[in-house]
Amino acid sequence: MIGKETISQAQPPNALPAVSVRRATATGSAAALRRIILRPEIGGAISAIIVFLFFAIAAGSSGFLSVLGTAYWLDTASELGIVAIPVGMLMIAGEFDLSVGAMVGAASMIVAICTGYYGLSPLVGVGVAFAIAILVGFMNGMIVVKTKLPSFIVTLSTMFMTTGAILGVSIALTGSSSISAVPTGLASFIFAYKWNEFHISLLHWVILASLATWVLQSTRFGNWIYATGGNVDTARLAGVPTNRVKIILFVLSAMGAAFVGVLQTYTFQNGSVTLGAQYVFSGIAACVIGGVLLTGGYGSLVGTAFGAMTYGIVSMGVFFLGWNADLTELFIGALLLMAVMTNNRLRRFAMGR
Repeated sequence: MIGKETISQAQPPNALPAVSVRRATATGSAAALRRIILRPEIGGAISAIIVFLFFAIAAGSSGFLSVLGTAYWLDTASELGIVAIPVGMLMIAGEFDLSVGAMVGAASMIVAICTGYYGLSPLVGVGVAFAIAILVGFMNGMIVVKTKLPSFIVTLSTMFMTTGAILGVSIALTGSSSISAVPTGLASFIFAYKWNEFHISLLHWVILASLATWVLQSTRFGNWIYATGGNVDTARLAGVPTNRVKIILFVLSAMGAAFVGVLQTYTFQNGSVTLGAQYVFSGIAACVIGGVLLTGGYGSLVGTAFGAMTYGIVSMGVFFLGWNADLTELFIGALLLMAVMTNNRLRRFAMGR
């Protein structure tokens, strides 16, 4: 017969039953898994891993896993990533910018005209390109906040206007829409430096992504961005300067595009009006694949980075496989559709629907 003292030693009075402990552990694990699944960058990370593994297996022997192959897709991802960083912040605030592609081409021609045609310092061309970008971004932002027109329509119009204007100016001044431009001195180091097949754009991307992530997650301005995209009227009533937030983000979006235009022009030593045509929708695609909602108020720049990596991996993977380059768009389109469907499902899951 077991005495009370023996029972007391075997089962302390304040101990939880083993079943309760297991149930609490399971509940805690489920909650942790839910938090991980609901992080906006998870979808982008998974897509990047899946496409990398696919092309590593299918094209690894063709050079995809070599230093040169890695440099190719990272360079592609970094340039797209620089464009996508401010575009992603703008989308989180509930707006779009379709004029980034035109701004890449405009900046490219501006620095090429200044450097290659007039022989000015490369830094002068960079300064002029950024000044024009600030003007275009400010105009986009002002029109959107003053007229309340959809930013999709406003920036689509700006895209045509910017492309037409820079094309007309370049033809009038130089008689060509494509001009060579060779960087020298400090500009060559900042915009065209290359180390072991890797372009300096990769370093710029890492720095800008880290800085933008810190701003978005750790500053009052970052909170304003999320609040503006979540509910602009509520944010305004809470004291958030929503108009100022949007204008600043439109300016940053144009400057990011101009920066890529400068990088590409001085890296390949040639400027062209059509240089940024691929960025019209690829920047938005990288953001959506990375978990940014089209409705605003939700997203992550870490996820946007994964989205840019996915695009770079697919574009170079298709190349190393020897497939038709048009299949890149097929892959990206499928990933974009899956990303939108997944983000919508995760949002419903988070809201308990």
